[in-house]
Amino acid sequence: MTPDLDALAARIMATQSDDCRILVAIAGAPASGKSTLSDRLCHHLGGDKAGAAVVPMDGFHFDDAILKQRGLLNRKGAPNTFDVGGLQRILTALKTETDQDVYVPLFDRGLELSRGSARSISPRHKIILVEGNYLLLGQAPWDQLAPMFDLSIYLDVDEDILRARLIDRWRGFGFDDASALEKALGNDLPNAQIVATMTGPSDIRVTAG
Repeated sequence: MTPDLDALAARIMATQSDDCRILVAIAGAPASGKSTLSDRLCHHLGGDKAGAAVVPMDGFHFDDAILKQRGLLNRKGAPNTFDVGGLQRILTALKTETDQDVYVPLFDRGLELSRGSARSISPRHKIILVEGNYLLLGQAPWDQLAPMFDLSIYLDVDEDILRARLIDRWRGFGFDDASALEKALGNDLPNAQIVATMTGPSDIRVTAG
């Protein structure tokens, strides 16, 4: 099912009052369509000119050097491979420092690293769509994030569909079939299962496919 952008946009607009800034969580497993939905929804809300912006959780990946040091490089993308504290501080700034620019990092897939202060959220941005796998995760320290959101959307996608998408994603990055399967089943799918089993309640649950 394709998410109803009109209905989602209407719910977001109804959540906002007195021109205050709101944070909207868009959560789901890897390959559930979070980034696509966030970008489409941002455009549907009028985009940058209308004061809507997207903040991806992926910008808070730990650098590969830290992951190597901790023996976690092969689990990159798992909950413990993100700077949750850094994400929480940025979300706090977005909630409280509404009269000044807040700079957020973005993950560069070509370079396979995060670029600091790569996107500016200015005071005119009133609707912030925060997208990521673990935003609603019900385990510490991630469980500190859910109360910070004014509205939450969870994308529920069947595991078989996710598996196929994840394999195709790695093929798209140039991996052969065997390597793509290993990448998907060895790391991405376990992460997807964490999201499916440990995500807390959301205001809106979208069954997508």
